[in-house]
Amino acid sequence: MRVVELPEILAALDEDAALAAVEAGFRRYSAGEVEVTAVGHLGFTDPPGDCHVKGAHIAGDDVFVVKLATSFYRNSERGLSSSNGFMAVISAETGEILAVLHDKGQLTDRRTAMAGAIAARAIARPGSATLGIVGAGIQARLQAQLIARVLGLRTVLVWARNGDRAEALAAELGGQAVGLPDLCTRADLIVTTTPATAPLLTDAMIRPGARIVALGADSPGKQELEAAILGRARIIVDSRAQSVDHGEAGWAVRAGLVDAAALVELGTLLASPVAFRPDDIVVADLTGVAVQDAEIAKVVWRGLRPDGEA
Repeated sequence: MRVVELPEILAALDEDAALAAVEAGFRRYSAGEVEVTAVGHLGFTDPPGDCHVKGAHIAGDDVFVVKLATSFYRNSERGLSSSNGFMAVISAETGEILAVLHDKGQLTDRRTAMAGAIAARAIARPGSATLGIVGAGIQARLQAQLIARVLGLRTVLVWARNGDRAEALAAELGGQAVGLPDLCTRADLIVTTTPATAPLLTDAMIRPGARIVALGADSPGKQELEAAILGRARIIVDSRAQSVDHGEAGWAVRAGLVDAAALVELGTLLASPVAFRPDDIVVADLTGVAVQDAEIAKVVWRGLRPDGEA
């Protein structure tokens, strides 16, 4: 078994190849070609944090991937990253652990940013120019940087409950820290990246034509959007089962505002794109699917091997 530390992982990671692989993974997941484990969650309150365990095997692959990722939200007060974890690359032929990628959570962070960019590209209105970021942590930064690059958005607005952190991130991105209602009014695309357990975006804030990528609700009890928003939106989900269980869509389904059968998976949308109407509210509810971990880990594994094979 090979233990690979973060510097070697990042040197082996081709981000363009990983972005394409994650997008292909969504298609294969929705086509029924991926087996995933039940998602494991551990929640912590003092200090607040999460631990997620996920695993996936893509049909035909000679390896599968199991990952553990943690997020502890007050780590910045200790001078630590809020993210940590590892991914294990395992032989699908013998069950041997081939490598432990000690990525310290960075592969999870990056594959999440890639999912946000893929979803944003799929739902954004043509001519979009302004990106609104809700949150000021690691994922907020990564989403802002990657989505702005992939979609060519020129203006970035930032809101966070901690105003100083919002100002700092906005300055880093060359953007502007604003109030949340102002962000919702001005942004062509809104990305929510917080661990909130009560809605931050209310129905009254959301105008017709709004496009929202919601990333924070990745475990039970989390919610960033008022359910009424989803009640009048077209909803895209990374995984129908996961979103109903612990995503934004689940709140609306349980409230009787949305039929679970009406949820469209991102992989299905990517395989058969649709033209949304200009005044459609579209929400992409991303809970994080293990196929993303499998795809990004395989890109690294190929980069580490001299023969370039997975």
